[in-house]
Amino acid sequence: MHSAKKRLWIEILLHLLFWAGVFYVLTSLDNSHIQIYARRPGPHIARDHRDEAGVSTYVYIILLSLALLFYGNVFWVFRKVIRYKRGVVRLSICTGWFALVFGTNYLIDGPLFNQANPDPVPPPPQMRARIDSAMRAPHPDTGFFRPPSDAVNFTVRNWLHMQPVILFAFLVIEGIAIGYFFLKEWAKSELRQTQLQANQLSTEIKFLKSQINPHFLFNTLNNLFSMAQAKENDELADGILKLSGMMRYMLYDSNEERVPLGKEITYLEECITLNKLRYADEEVTVTFDHPGQTADVRIAPMLFIPFVENAFKHGVAIGQKATIHIAIVVSGQKLIFDCVNTDYSFIKKMEMEISGIGLENVKRRLELAYPGKHQLSIKHESGKFMVNLEIDLS
Repeated sequence: MHSAKKRLWIEILLHLLFWAGVFYVLTSLDNSHIQIYARRPGPHIARDHRDEAGVSTYVYIILLSLALLFYGNVFWVFRKVIRYKRGVVRLSICTGWFALVFGTNYLIDGPLFNQANPDPVPPPPQMRARIDSAMRAPHPDTGFFRPPSDAVNFTVRNWLHMQPVILFAFLVIEGIAIGYFFLKEWAKSELRQTQLQANQLSTEIKFLKSQINPHFLFNTLNNLFSMAQAKENDELADGILKLSGMMRYMLYDSNEERVPLGKEITYLEECITLNKLRYADEEVTVTFDHPGQTADVRIAPMLFIPFVENAFKHGVAIGQKATIHIAIVVSGQKLIFDCVNTDYSFIKKMEMEISGIGLENVKRRLELAYPGKHQLSIKHESGKFMVNLEIDLS
């Protein structure tokens, strides 16, 4: 935690130094390009006077516009356009944002620029005649034409003529924003991958520590299944068979980073069947809606089961009627999971548990498996406990 805060403060300091450098460059351009010079006549020698003022207001506006362009791209525009697959759409959005900021700066800064750099007062007719005469007469030594030493010489700058320089500054900031954003995303991706690998390694170590011989376990379940069939207890045999399938899925299939949605649905169905064995038929009614065709859909395993187990554990009471509705919907590149169950007086216990280790584990796995591509909502209202999870599968 201390290291993360230190990196954050270093990053903030680097940003401040960067913008301080940009401000210095802008003020340097302001002093070197937007000036008015006057050559004042004297009795024996011509002197140069430079009319200087503080930093112009429009310089601050340009700085704010550049900062808006940079941080708007980094924290909003690029995060949006990266989700689109078509390059034309991405380019159009980025170009639109650039044009909006640049155009706004042009419209706001124009009057401020003209106010800070008014047009020079033309010289009186006598002085203008002397300037014209001097411009027509060549220098006696060099032969080149030159104005007289006491002529008033103004350097005039127009806001429209300044736009190539301003545009170049905006393009430079745009390029820096692109580089900064993708470097940050690359660093986040590397960190996320490292954390995911560490999490998987930790899970495997914990599993190995608590693992019993799976062959012994499955052989035992097969023996129990055969004994239940021999005694013609079909319900018990079916429960043992489903338990065997669930454990096989947990031990082997769920180790993959992505599994077919069909297998996850089958696992949930078997979990529902086994949980219903603990209650009478009139005590709990369960509906599970899911798509029939899921061949092309793959998801991270074991994401939905904590919500289903909590719905049975805390949403069903012996001697009371309870309902549990579970639904999985796949629409395009989006998967939606809903779990709604009846709420009883001890639902507070459920809220405490589901907001503890179980929910934190699910949230952590979602952050690692679907960073920025999921939304989890948990609500308790109208006598119902509702869970809604949306995942972007793209």
